[in-house]
Amino acid sequence: MKLAGRVAIITGGGSGIGRASAVLFAREGAFVALVDRDADGAAETLAMLRQQGGSGSVHVGDVGDADFASATVESVATGRGRLDVLMTSAGFSCGGTVITTSPSDWDAVFRANVGGTWLWARAAVPVMQRQGKGAIVTLASQLAIAGGKGNSAYIAAKGAIVSLTRTMAVDFATDGIRVNALAPGAIDTPLLCRSFARHADPEPVREASRQRHAMKRFGSADEVAAAALFLAGDDSSFVTGTVLAVDGGWLAA
Repeated sequence: MKLAGRVAIITGGGSGIGRASAVLFAREGAFVALVDRDADGAAETLAMLRQQGGSGSVHVGDVGDADFASATVESVATGRGRLDVLMTSAGFSCGGTVITTSPSDWDAVFRANVGGTWLWARAAVPVMQRQGKGAIVTLASQLAIAGGKGNSAYIAAKGAIVSLTRTMAVDFATDGIRVNALAPGAIDTPLLCRSFARHADPEPVREASRQRHAMKRFGSADEVAAAALFLAGDDSSFVTGTVLAVDGGWLAA
């Protein structure tokens, strides 16, 4: 088992990439603390972990709330005696250009994506520093590198996560903490479905996105989870500050 005896916190663990990663991490021996604003979704993920013999806990709240982040990290680290992995997969997208995006929507996207990365890392890093070891896996997007249309707040937020990941990797490298980002392409998750649903006629947009990938298909959450496991575990012991694309060839095409 690649994560035997380790403790992980995964934000956005109630669905999509967060859920798939939680299930895989638990299968590989980790205790997984699931963070999500959707209590039912997080409970469903926990049940999935337990069905395969894994263990975890549920923590319901807003990932952009500093007090919630610090209290949850403290609770998990104190209760389990350590914190080995933080994966910040919670995210939010509203669509729109810089003209059509309202200030409140812009703030909400940055709160969930950037705040939900910074605040949790801010709480987790001191624990990992005391241990002398830890891994942080953030969630960026291929759009942060390639750009995209009609999703300005989300793409800007994911770009900020790329920069934040790299600077954290440099800041804490000598503390034994590795920080890396995943840049998924279009992954078949509830977030992607909601994104297409914003269009009056979703199917042509869905097909255009599918065809934009060199592999001519969407990715699965399980495929991203496998990459997350690589970055979370010892197989990537000399990897930090990188952005790992799991994008079906989007950036290469």
